[in-house]
Amino acid sequence: MPNTGSVEAGGGIINGEAADPLRYDNHNADPAESTGLIISLIPRGARVLDVGCGTGSVSCLVRDHCHAEVVGIEPSLERAEVAKHRGLTVYHSFFPCNEVPANGNFDVVLFADVLEHMVEPGLVLLGASAFLRPGGSIVVSIPNVAHWSVRWNLLWGRFDYRPSGIMDATHLRWFTYKSVRLLMAAAGYEINAHKMSTNYELEDYRGVPWRWLGVRTRNRIIRLLVRVWPKLFGCQHVIKASKITGAA
Repeated sequence: MPNTGSVEAGGGIINGEAADPLRYDNHNADPAESTGLIISLIPRGARVLDVGCGTGSVSCLVRDHCHAEVVGIEPSLERAEVAKHRGLTVYHSFFPCNEVPANGNFDVVLFADVLEHMVEPGLVLLGASAFLRPGGSIVVSIPNVAHWSVRWNLLWGRFDYRPSGIMDATHLRWFTYKSVRLLMAAAGYEINAHKMSTNYELEDYRGVPWRWLGVRTRNRIIRLLVRVWPKLFGCQHVIKASKITGAA
């Protein structure tokens, strides 16, 4: 399998400056947010391979809340060192990694906001199945490019990149509800669960009219909107999928 890892190992370039490689390090276990949804999809006591584990922010929450054994793979040396200092087993490498053999030893292969940074996410998903035990699953979170904020900006002729979020300048791929499901099917996976996250801290929720609301009211409204119109207000797709029997 060719190297299909992230091209952002060095941090990427945003507005002429190097992106902060540690900018994604503030995850929490809120059940409406992507990491909380990921936790809800991982069995207790699972052995998890976290591909593109970053600083280990998500990995630690999975480890602690799911009582899981987590092994990370991270192409950025700076991020990998931070994750190691958090007590995680992390290999500084692209995926696949020679130090982690593809011998079906994991219950879950996790891609937490990783596939959108990859040149060939379909090939990555195909390769991930070799790491899964029988009955194992992949768990994926990936931004929703059909979010209302992106649609609103397109209406005004804007498609502006940002340092983080849905419009992160280091994203290479973009997915809607339909296209992410087609990606899973093309790689030979059956979707067992498909949830949508809120992301209260999205930059677009800091402006008018959102900033006129108290935080608790704002968050309650966002949760309601995600439930009613998930494809429009959901910030990230969070998916659990298993390999289709007989799929290559």
